[in-house]
Amino acid sequence: METKLVRNCSATAIPSGEVVTLDAGASVFITQTLGGNVTVRTNHGLFRIASGDVDALEEVDLGDAASSDPAGEEFSEGAIWNAMKQVFDPEIPINIVDLGLIYDMQTQDVGDGMYSVAVKMTLTAQGCGMGPVIAQDAKDRIEQLDFVEIAVVDIVWDPVWNPQMISEEGRGILGIE
Repeated sequence: METKLVRNCSATAIPSGEVVTLDAGASVFITQTLGGNVTVRTNHGLFRIASGDVDALEEVDLGDAASSDPAGEEFSEGAIWNAMKQVFDPEIPINIVDLGLIYDMQTQDVGDGMYSVAVKMTLTAQGCGMGPVIAQDAKDRIEQLDFVEIAVVDIVWDPVWNPQMISEEGRGILGIE
């Protein structure tokens, strides 16, 4: 879907991870609207516009993505996994869990019904500059849970990611067997 920017906005260049400003009036083509963020294509490449700046787009339909509110959930590892399923690679329409990027998730009771969460994740390519952005998205989503005091998301490279790590659901989305 093609639309315009109604104001200047911050965006992250894909795959370098460089933060840039997209100018008001620029035409953009929306390629993905998953997890509350928007990926757009311009004459200068692909960019990720974070959820806090999607109002810079003249037209955008986020569907249910922006309304995912984890408030009020009680502690469960399932709730944490579901929060991470709201984080998407900006180039691939699959969440980071089904893409096979999450290698480990540990919780620790820190008292008063609160938990710390430690996640080990990888990326599809070691040189991807979007890694810190995706990891921060995961951290933010986890910390939105009422029972999480702090989350730490570390990027690891062992084992190296490969397409066989994609879940059955992810394979279905991509149309691969």
